[in-house]
Amino acid sequence: LHIHRTLSKALKQATDDGLIPRNVAGLVKPPRPRREEIRPLDGEQVRTLFEAASASGDRLEVLYIVAVTTGMRRGELQGLKWEDLDLEAGTLQVRRSLSEPKGGWIFEAPKSGRGRSIRLTRKAVSALREHRKRHLEQRMQHAGFWQDHGLVFPSAIGTPISGGNLNRSFKAILERANLPTVRFHDLRHTCATLLLRQGVNPKYVEELLGHADISLTLNVYSHILPDMGDAMDAALG
Repeated sequence: LHIHRTLSKALKQATDDGLIPRNVAGLVKPPRPRREEIRPLDGEQVRTLFEAASASGDRLEVLYIVAVTTGMRRGELQGLKWEDLDLEAGTLQVRRSLSEPKGGWIFEAPKSGRGRSIRLTRKAVSALREHRKRHLEQRMQHAGFWQDHGLVFPSAIGTPISGGNLNRSFKAILERANLPTVRFHDLRHTCATLLLRQGVNPKYVEELLGHADISLTLNVYSHILPDMGDAMDAALG
């Protein structure tokens, strides 16, 4: 599907430029997109994940807490800076995302193209306060080679943590906690699923996740939204 889209776009440009008479890729029926299975953790599994990370002293424990409670994308967590947090007000601003082109890393605008404000849970605020203290201690211990980028969840020397290392650490904690093997991105789905099952308005979930349109939220999570028939029965007593 990706190859078809790329080729079709290239040939369309060639057609517009008068280099070829028509876009023959338009004659080809593309394969149907395949939606990846969503495998969120349930509430009990999330508690098990947090407990395992805490018991093992995992340096990414607070990152997992923020990931589940905010639904932030992996790149947004990698690019989160202390200047984006107001722990007194209990808020977080999503202003950038870390991208990892071959051989380096860059900060970019969030995927939706716009930032967003998130109200943190009490658990997240408390965890971030403790994380801040440990973060400052780590900076002092590694003062000789610490590279300060102002990141909340950096590597051991202050640089952005790589997606590969983050995924490996996440897989290891899942195995240690005897939890199902899920993708790190499924923590984002976990956040949305837990909220929607509690009856939270889908519009709020859309804004929390930073979806460009509520139709995306509804399409992805339609299987867990309350059944219309059940809702009507409840409304009518």
